Amino acid sequence: MRREMMCRVGRLACSALVAAVILCLESPAGAQELDQVVAGLEATYGKITDLRADFTQVAMNKSLGQDVKAEGTVFLKKGGKMRWDYKSPSPQQIVSDGTSLWVYTPELNQVNKGSAPKALAGPAGSFLAGLGRVRDEFSVRFLNPAAKVDGSGRPVLDLTPKAPTPLLTRLVLSVDPKDYVVRQAVLYDQLQNTVTMTFTKVATNAALPDSLFTFTPPAGAAVVPLDIR
Repeated sequence: MRREMMCRVGRLACSALVAAVILCLESPAGAQELDQVVAGLEATYGKITDLRADFTQVAMNKSLGQDVKAEGTVFLKKGGKMRWDYKSPSPQQIVSDGTSLWVYTPELNQVNKGSAPKALAGPAGSFLAGLGRVRDEFSVRFLNPAAKVDGSGRPVLDLTPKAPTPLLTRLVLSVDPKDYVVRQAVLYDQLQNTVTMTFTKVATNAALPDSLFTFTPPAGAAVVPLDIR
């Protein structure tokens, strides 16, 4: 039970990082040279106010050789607002209104509550604060400079944080060449564990209401502090 609880609460780390990445790193079509792609990322970020997408997630523990799969729906909005509704393998909600962050695990009837700014701190979280200066935060290159796109024809960027954290030492992004929406993000931690997020049915600037990012603990649920390190 403890391992399952840690696994579910551990979704928070990648959710917070990916929330920032996907909200900021959406680019206009057309750019193929690295400088053009990065300029597009930075220019377009300022135009994105919110995002909704379905996602699948595969967390790979390198030392154990285990994969943990999950899926659900994500909603993001500037100002540190996010909502991750996990549907499988077990229901869970991760909600931030920009000030407080809640992790609700129905199976445990428990809500973990912590500071949203602390959870969203670091090179990825800084995008939610509106920086959007990719080259200031990351060293950027194509994953394979000799072949800038993958087998599906998607440009693939390899980003290294200039101030890496234990949870984020590398980030690989695949974007759709038709509309340059981020379709996949692979996050690496300091132990080379990875979290691969794949996104479908992406919609931006849909005027998501702030009420979507509020959370009230269910009656009877235990509320305990969320220790974000």
